[in-house]
Amino acid sequence: MGRSCGRSARHSENTRLPPETRPEITTQISAAKGGFDSFGLGQSIVRGIEFAGYETPRPIQTETIPSVLEGRDVLGLAQTGTGKTAAFALPILESLMARRTPGPSVLILAPTRELASQINAEFTTLGQFTPVRSTTVYGGVSIKRHIQALRARPNIVVACPGRLLDLYRQNSINLNGISTLVIDEADQMFDMGFMPDVRAIIDLVSSNRQTLLFSATMPKEIRHLANRILKNPKVVDLGNSKIVSTIEHELYPVAQQRKFNLLQFLISDKDFKSAIIFMRTKHRALRTARQLQNGGYNAVALQGNMSQVQRDRAMQGFRDGKYKILVATDIAARGIDVANISHVINFDFPNTPDSYVHRIGRTGRSEQSGRAFTFVTPDDEDAVRALERKLGRKVNRCVLPDYTKNGARPVAASATQSKPGQQSESALEAARERLNQRDPGQRPGRKPKTHGGYQPTRGKQARSRHRKHAVRSQ
Repeated sequence: MGRSCGRSARHSENTRLPPETRPEITTQISAAKGGFDSFGLGQSIVRGIEFAGYETPRPIQTETIPSVLEGRDVLGLAQTGTGKTAAFALPILESLMARRTPGPSVLILAPTRELASQINAEFTTLGQFTPVRSTTVYGGVSIKRHIQALRARPNIVVACPGRLLDLYRQNSINLNGISTLVIDEADQMFDMGFMPDVRAIIDLVSSNRQTLLFSATMPKEIRHLANRILKNPKVVDLGNSKIVSTIEHELYPVAQQRKFNLLQFLISDKDFKSAIIFMRTKHRALRTARQLQNGGYNAVALQGNMSQVQRDRAMQGFRDGKYKILVATDIAARGIDVANISHVINFDFPNTPDSYVHRIGRTGRSEQSGRAFTFVTPDDEDAVRALERKLGRKVNRCVLPDYTKNGARPVAASATQSKPGQQSESALEAARERLNQRDPGQRPGRKPKTHGGYQPTRGKQARSRHRKHAVRSQ
């Protein structure tokens, strides 16, 4: 990129479990020999792998698939975009082909609707040549749709915890037959407040089960959960707290009111292809998306107030390339897996270092290169220091003097609003001028009253008074 301030250094800090919780930990990965053939998967599943275009197992797959096939509990720690879904999908499909029991026997918990849909799509692709069937369960859509899908007795249920418990309380799903429980993105579920529901679901399924827990980071709460629910697990720790080496990430100091101007400057680069822009609130996400649309960019918002149909339409448009920019909040964007995202831009600084890792992990996926830019205001300095302590080193800063101070640097007409939620001075002046041109007795935004030769009636009381007066005058 022509405006690059230098390639940032790579990070190598790992988060470790205490010895008593990691009876067998794999941190150094060797290349798989023989590709997916070395796992001994059935021919129908191998066909699905070939159809998906997978050639060589990823490290998380190499180390976890054999253990899952053996029936062991597994704790997998790896970044998003490293192949975790296939790591549990392939051995689950193989085990279901061997059992072929009707009804739900595999339950997969996910924090968001988007992630649940992506997991289900992965099972559909990899298992398309098998009789195994799966369905999704999540909020935001009619519960009748899920009840109908469950009546078909699918083998796999991919669910968000809240809607699953609603269905259980209505006796629409039986969890007694669950023999394999998968908790995906466990750290995100804790951040989003799902852990009480997750614990309730764990108590509902059989204790004689196989449990697979996957997470990108290992906060102490997830560590306690793993200790409680996993039995002699195979633990695979693939450096969960470091940034993947394919991502170049930089901090951009910027004045709060110049953020949108800096955003326009960065996305105008010739190397820009597509991006996810992270905002702190859903209202700012919607507002910024509209600003970008007004500026001629193919942008769309993804935030919690949207209906499921709107969210699906936005995500599908982003995947298909109809939209080049997705403006999203943390919660709405959790679990987004879209290939070939060239940039991630943190318009608002992440709340936690782990959130930073999650966000920028949306680019540089599947060993492709990516770039992540994070806007830093003076109020963010404490958060920056916390991030650098977590990563174990400084993050490269790219200083562009034009954007570090508030000023009157001219911008395009479509970007006159320099801060989401605030009108620029020129916009305010134009509004004052319009007000001054109005008649003093005219209400803003309404046409002046003209009676057109008659006085309209003023309601029931006026008509009643008119009738009484007419009677008395006769």
